[in-house]
Amino acid sequence: MGSSLSDWKKRLAEFLWLSMGVFFGAWSLQGFLLPNSFIDGGATGIALLIAETTSLDLSYLILLTNVPFVILGYIQMSRTFVIKTVICVVIMSMLVAIVNFPVVTNDKLLISVFGGFFLGLGIGFSMRGGAVIDGTEILALYMSRRLNLSIGDIVLFLNAIIFVFAIWLLGVEAALYSMLTYFIASKTVDIIIQGVEEYLGLMIISANYEGIKSRIKDEMNTGVTILNGEDGFGSKGENPGQIKVLYSVITRLELLKIRRIMEEEDPEAFLVVQGVRDVKGGMLKRKRI
Repeated sequence: MGSSLSDWKKRLAEFLWLSMGVFFGAWSLQGFLLPNSFIDGGATGIALLIAETTSLDLSYLILLTNVPFVILGYIQMSRTFVIKTVICVVIMSMLVAIVNFPVVTNDKLLISVFGGFFLGLGIGFSMRGGAVIDGTEILALYMSRRLNLSIGDIVLFLNAIIFVFAIWLLGVEAALYSMLTYFIASKTVDIIIQGVEEYLGLMIISANYEGIKSRIKDEMNTGVTILNGEDGFGSKGENPGQIKVLYSVITRLELLKIRRIMEEEDPEAFLVVQGVRDVKGGMLKRKRI
């Protein structure tokens, strides 16, 4: 009973994420970008660019430009992912064709900022629901496995090509505003998927590691892992021997408190701070996607 209830809640959450994603995606296109000849990156940007330079309907172009990505998604991802993506893309294209969204503003800066923001909401919400309404990342994943490039590098390269064509077909000013739209949209997607909080990985080397560990655990309610290390060369020269290294993951807002604890427990402690892309499990409370 508990398992079936949990599955039902998960499906309901996915439905809500996908519904909001499709709505915000369609609204950003009709209410902001298309009436003002602005585009975005990715498959959506390609569809908008073709719609601006031809007489073809945007709703059909959204379907056509996403077909190759859906095929790649079937190869790279799961069948469920493809089904959700197809449904989302079809519904969004229908909303664009049927619903007459009002034009919100004619101010170019507001169009770029809020058009990108709402489009980012649409893409991010759909990804949290287990689908995509813009499949550029699928192509990037496919190409990254065959080229010595990261997914981010490939996405950047593909969008650079799109914006070069935008400069040629729409003019420099429209292309620059479109780049701003893409930047806002991509940052919004990052926030929706990863959250507002930024996580940091800490490595602490201290003679008083026990005191620092206890205070991190008790005062911050954060997990700490003790790693066994071997001392080498430092500020005091050669000093062979075994050392303990503390490793913990915190939010950026907690970094000042960690520094205060270290100052009080061991002013000579050594601290390394690294950015963490994502975390799961342990004592960190994360949003469920």
